[in-house]
Formats: sequence, C-alpha cells, structure tokens
Amino acid sequence: MSPAHNKSPAVAAALAALDAGGSPEKTTLRDAVRALLTDLAQRVPGRSVEVRVPPYGAVQCIPGPRHTRGTPSNVVETDGVTWILLATGRLSWAEAMAAGKIKASGIRADLSPYLPEGPDFGSPEGVP
Repeated sequence: MSPAHNKSPAVAAALAALDAGGSPEKTTLRDAVRALLTDLAQRVPGRSVEVRVPPYGAVQCIPGPRHTRGTPSNVVETDGVTWILLATGRLSWAEAMAAGKIKASGIRADLSPYLPEGPDFGSPEGVP
C-alpha cells in the first residue's frame, strides 16, 4: 500500500507549509489529519485503541480487546500538527512523548510500532 501522503494533496500541502516554517491552512490541516487517521485505521484494523486528534477526527485501531461503552481504556490524543509529523516520520513517538505532545493511556496506547505510516513518509517526494 502506498503511503497516505502520496495519495493526499492535503498531506503534501500540510508538509510543504510546515517545511516552509508556516502553518497549514485549517482545511488543509483537517483533511491531512483525516487522511492519515484513515490510513492508520486501514493498515492496523482493530478496536482496542482510540486515536484522537481534536477537533479533526478519531479512529479506532490495533487488534485486541474492544470497548463498547464509555471512555476506552487505551487512548492516544494529540494535536493536528503533531499527528502529521508523527504519521509522516518527521517526529518520533519518543520525541513527542518526551515533549509532552501526546497524551497516551493504557497498555496498548504506544503507536510507535505503527508509525511512520509508510516507508517513505520522511520525505515530501516519497524518496528516502
């Protein structure tokens, strides 16, 4: 499967804005976050972890026990820019955790084995 940013103009535009030292437009950020969340949910299907990027979206992923009511026991929450950086390999899970950019709870809430979302996410052109 090709990485989500190679299929999504919004992810490419968001990365270009960040690389230029700016911030992505709100709709670009929203669309990029949603594309990357969708890609994660498709690549690692399951319902044991909820990944939240408010206000843009949330998905459930990773095989294991699922929750049916209330707050799930395994939750990851971050902001839109951090999610884009994590999903594209521009920021490591450990760096984001150390900087306090991720709130993660539960024994399955470590997404580091699943990020970045594709082998070529570190470069905007898809070339390592």
